[in-house]
Amino acid sequence: MNYDEMMKKVSGKEILSRRDALKMMALSPVAASVLASAGAPAALDASASNAKGRVVIVGGGAGALMVLARLRRALSRPDITIIAPNEKHIYQPGQIFVAAGEYAPEDIIFDNTGYIGDDTTWIKDEVSSFDPDKNKLTTKAGKVVEYDYLVVATGAQYHYEHIQGLTVDMIGKNGISSVYLNDLAAGTAEGGTITRNWFLELKEAAKTSTPRVLCTQPSTPLKCGGVPQKILYLSDDFLRLDELTASFTFATAGEKLFSIPEIDEAIQKVQQGYGNITNKFGHDLIAIDPEKKVATFLHKYEEQGKYDEEFKEYEMIDKEEHVMIEYDFIHISPPTTAVDAVVNSPLAWQKGTAKGWLEVDRITLQHRRYKNVYGIGDVCGIPIAKTGGSARHQAPVVVQNLIAVMEGKVPKGEYDGYTVCPLKTSYGEIIMAEFNYDGLAPSFSLDPAKPRWIWWAFDLYLLKPMYRYLMLNGLM
Repeated sequence: MNYDEMMKKVSGKEILSRRDALKMMALSPVAASVLASAGAPAALDASASNAKGRVVIVGGGAGALMVLARLRRALSRPDITIIAPNEKHIYQPGQIFVAAGEYAPEDIIFDNTGYIGDDTTWIKDEVSSFDPDKNKLTTKAGKVVEYDYLVVATGAQYHYEHIQGLTVDMIGKNGISSVYLNDLAAGTAEGGTITRNWFLELKEAAKTSTPRVLCTQPSTPLKCGGVPQKILYLSDDFLRLDELTASFTFATAGEKLFSIPEIDEAIQKVQQGYGNITNKFGHDLIAIDPEKKVATFLHKYEEQGKYDEEFKEYEMIDKEEHVMIEYDFIHISPPTTAVDAVVNSPLAWQKGTAKGWLEVDRITLQHRRYKNVYGIGDVCGIPIAKTGGSARHQAPVVVQNLIAVMEGKVPKGEYDGYTVCPLKTSYGEIIMAEFNYDGLAPSFSLDPAKPRWIWWAFDLYLLKPMYRYLMLNGLM
């Protein structure tokens, strides 16, 4: 079944052909900017600052490259070092579209080298330890690097091994999948391909039975927290395209489908439309038996206790139990932390719910104790989703405030907590959930809680070139 036939089957009418989508992209002012600036090196701003200082950026992902591009324009004589091992860049949001069969694996991997100019020192390594009290760090190869100013953009790391009985080499076998699986340093992204095969194996099984499908979400912060549900709905809809079905369970450590009430309500309606999805809230995956196909969850819940006459209410007692769920196919979203070098350093939050993540002010993105240190992206221990959309809004704030500090001024740039989750509710429709610290923050005058085909077209056709040619070059 080709794209146009699939779209007709999903909605009862052709919502947008590939040709029309490409026309839309070609006519878009944004797309014109993309084409005009493709591969453009960072150009010096006319009002570039004369501030001096050795700036070190740690990381080679989206946040690091956005800051690098902006700093190269913002400083008249930049002295910048970037520490990143990866010569390849992975467009991580694209792994969902690889799983869905809309992208090929090679569509989401491209060279990192074009974003790091000749005026930048590139150390192709990772940091093993930070020593912010002495303004220096050490790489895994043992190189000591001193700095005057530091930008931490190390991202997050996955811990499949925290799930008892699971090892990384099991993913892709025995009905186990995880779209998150990748190796950023090596520039490989197996998760999308593995999950694509998982979709296809699920379809084959559904031709002769009603498979039990389990999608999990951990208790830790997660890169793009909507991913587990994207896989849930796309795999369900993938079967429906051929009039097949399965029994789906969404097991999440959270207590609701989405943190924003309007989006949560909209997703509940989406699930009602499918009619074959069961939610298990407060369920955190802790163990798996790949041979028996049984997943074990720590279920936390509250139980009503005695009535308190003084406060006129019932006492609520915290309870927990182990719950075993059988499955035929399971998609695992792994427990996630900051990288070890951050977790084990003074730069991390030392206590609280964000313990181990980078301790930055949620508005200025400046480190709360080390004022010459800034953070961007997934590594930051702030109360907002970890997405590329967050990093795009953080980058100008980081650069503005860093330049201010370099010039001896008070940083005044403010990050409002903006993030975005293109929640794929079916083939051809997305809820574009844009929000910030205060709640919904839509960029357009459309109901943000309504699934729309236009967001599918935008995400599939426009967002990747915008990311590659505008965002990473600091032009958006």
